[in-house]
Amino acid sequence: MASVRSAGLVLGLGVGGFIDGIALHQLVGWHHMLSGWYPLQTHLNMRADGVFHLACLVLVMAGIALLARAAPAPGRALTGWMLAGWGGFNLAEGLIVHQLLGMHHVRPGTSQLTYDLAYLASGVLLAGLGLLLARGVSARVPG
Repeated sequence: MASVRSAGLVLGLGVGGFIDGIALHQLVGWHHMLSGWYPLQTHLNMRADGVFHLACLVLVMAGIALLARAAPAPGRALTGWMLAGWGGFNLAEGLIVHQLLGMHHVRPGTSQLTYDLAYLASGVLLAGLGLLLARGVSARVPG
């Protein structure tokens, strides 16, 4: 059970960091990474928060990899479904938020449609790859 324990601890670190960053940094506007050193209005605080979130993502991905190693076949299916979910997110956000509502774009400016379409294409690619991987595994593994 050491591998499940390790996976749980690493996932908990990453998810805990994401909850801290989303709830406190972004929603409430507190607890920015460098706010004790630099004024809140600087881009340096935003960039430091981004590095923090990237570290949280690395922890979550490492935890998932540890969990997948504990059960290889379900791990491949999990990876496939995660990729499909990520692709679904990109498609939903790209279509609804970028195109339908116009709330923001991937990169505003003269080429924003090109960037938005590339984002949508990444959603199709991720979803397709994820479904192929997940279905390929589920076709071989019962349940």
